[in-house]
Amino acid sequence: MDKDHIPTDDVIMVTTDSLGTGARELGEILMKSFLNKLCDAGRKPARILLINDGVRLATGGSKVLEPLGFLEKEGVAILSCGTCLDYYKLRDNLKVGQVTSMDKIVNFLLDADKVIKI
Repeated sequence: MDKDHIPTDDVIMVTTDSLGTGARELGEILMKSFLNKLCDAGRKPARILLINDGVRLATGGSKVLEPLGFLEKEGVAILSCGTCLDYYKLRDNLKVGQVTSMDKIVNFLLDADKVIKI
């Protein structure tokens, strides 16, 4: 195992495609910065759950496909809500990670050591 990659059972739940409230452009910059810093962190979450607008991060045209792809290669499961992808008509445009169900999302959250919502 890579000594710089310390696995955890933590989950990050992302509910939007920008970080924080306020100026949207700033939120997009902050989300990209957050994911890039997560790539560099010694500890990685077990999963990143993308729900609601968060699913847009893993679809074509997203500005954060590269860091999400890197995290996936590092063993972080990138999981997008299927209902959300269908609602936004983005299921066929998923570029990183896998589709998951709300049943599984609930179980991942309940089984997690720690849940971080952004």
